[in-house]
Amino acid sequence: MNIVQSVEEMQQIMQDLRGKGKSIGFVPTMGFLHEGHLQLLRNCKAENEISVLSIFVNPLQFGPNEDFDSYPRDIERDEALARNAGVDILFYPSKDEMYKNNMSTRITVVDRVDVLCGEKRKGHFDGVATVLIKLFNIVTPHKAYFGMKDAQQVAVVDGLIKDFNIPVELVPVETIREEDGLAKSSRNVYLSNLERKEAPHLYQSLMCGKQAIEDGERSVGIIKQAVSKHILEHTSGKIDYVEVLSYPELEQINEIQEKVIIALAVKFTKARLIDNITLVVPNN
Repeated sequence: MNIVQSVEEMQQIMQDLRGKGKSIGFVPTMGFLHEGHLQLLRNCKAENEISVLSIFVNPLQFGPNEDFDSYPRDIERDEALARNAGVDILFYPSKDEMYKNNMSTRITVVDRVDVLCGEKRKGHFDGVATVLIKLFNIVTPHKAYFGMKDAQQVAVVDGLIKDFNIPVELVPVETIREEDGLAKSSRNVYLSNLERKEAPHLYQSLMCGKQAIEDGERSVGIIKQAVSKHILEHTSGKIDYVEVLSYPELEQINEIQEKVIIALAVKFTKARLIDNITLVVPNN
């Protein structure tokens, strides 16, 4: 595995690989890799001749109450996991390498951000969009892999690629789950024993919404009620939000039509968990 820290060196390597006609897959991360990242890497490795992983804790996507300095980092562990996953190139730039000068251009994401988790993280996706434009230009991949666990981020990346005509294929990867359906997350370790037993009901509540749609229900309000009811009856968590939106547009709708996302966030004692499903609704 080749570890690269210089932007200039990375661009030269990628230019050479593209010149040789190699297919390049890319998984951008902020490190502290977990099973979700590893699944992205497995998909990337299977579908491309060259797999590239980036690890960069991006300061631009941290809000005023989010501590950039305390974000978990363990580069030695990440390097070992990347090697075991068969990564060909690890791009690991410093903050000064990525942002050598003050940015003279500001990226503002105007759609798909004022709902779900983005509603309370103003400016977060501006930072995500900025760093991704830089990374896409540095790595120049053919395919980029993102997990549907963060479906809002996938929607924002989809818009970014289309808006700026970036020649990369977005590859969404389904959420990795435990055997009982709970979405895998580093936050799961903060659940108490009781909360861990309750947590699979988040996914089951999404299945209640899906079942209602499959049974012919088209009212967003009724579907949200069904999801919320299941959470309240089977968990001690506090609902942050339950939403049913168009996808990937993430627009408010009253009636179910075409592709939608059912998404939720629930706060337990020491962990806030998110989950979602997307589904295509057949036209009746």
